[in-house]
Amino acid sequence: MTAAAIPTLSDLRRSLAEAALRAGPAASGRISLGVPSLDAALNGGLARAALHEIHAAEPADLAAATGFALGLALRGGQEQEQGEASGRPILWVRQDFLDAETGRLHAPGLSELGLDPARLLLVRARDGEGVLRAGAEAARCPALGAVLIEPWGEPRPFDLTASRRLALAAEGSGVPVLLLRVAAREAPSAARTRWQVRALASQALEANAPGAPAFSLRLLRQRGGAAEREWRVEWDRDRRSFAERSLFDRTDRLAPRTDHAAPLSCPLVPLSGDGQVAADGRDTGLRRAG
Repeated sequence: MTAAAIPTLSDLRRSLAEAALRAGPAASGRISLGVPSLDAALNGGLARAALHEIHAAEPADLAAATGFALGLALRGGQEQEQGEASGRPILWVRQDFLDAETGRLHAPGLSELGLDPARLLLVRARDGEGVLRAGAEAARCPALGAVLIEPWGEPRPFDLTASRRLALAAEGSGVPVLLLRVAAREAPSAARTRWQVRALASQALEANAPGAPAFSLRLLRQRGGAAEREWRVEWDRDRRSFAERSLFDRTDRLAPRTDHAAPLSCPLVPLSGDGQVAADGRDTGLRRAG
């Protein structure tokens, strides 16, 4: 799919309106994460028509937090489309500063995680205010599989009122809204859940090949439910599902992993080091807005 530029907010609104006409009503209910203990703690899964906050424990954990957020988006879109790989588009609103700080999104890396870049509509905004404004517009569109909003730090316009606006938009459209926070403190918000994500080293496969992306999840807050629980999980790209992290070596299920069997690191969403989407300048398949 060729890139589709949407340079202004009015163009974004028109594009979302057209998509809504083509799509059916959004699904409701909950999103199963694929880990029984995790789904049980969430009363059956993550609430779909709600706002959820995902915090990177440290700036270095941004890739892990991003991978978890994309996993949630993929789970939601997959179930909404009854398991079809195509699914509804995912709209990602990202602040420009992140490109300079962490690098631009890398389409092959997204594919490795299980996301077809053709499903991604990327909106880039100059500042936090623009990110929140575009995210609120997108959150009202029932044609989307998920909305991922990624400001840098603590934008001044984001307060309890702004978070309530996002939560109400999610409830009205039935679309999960995932607020990805990096370099930000915890603060009161209308989010249904709040997560802290840390990167874990992957467990090596045969021939010492890198294993599945893995991370530590901590449920910091859950409105109306239990919180302060932790899980270690992996992401299965083929099944587009989370799985509980095994406490045993893959080569010996009965023996605990030893220190000399060093795991390999595996970033969840590879980013280009030179700040470009593709080093050779070829079309990556990402759909860009802004």
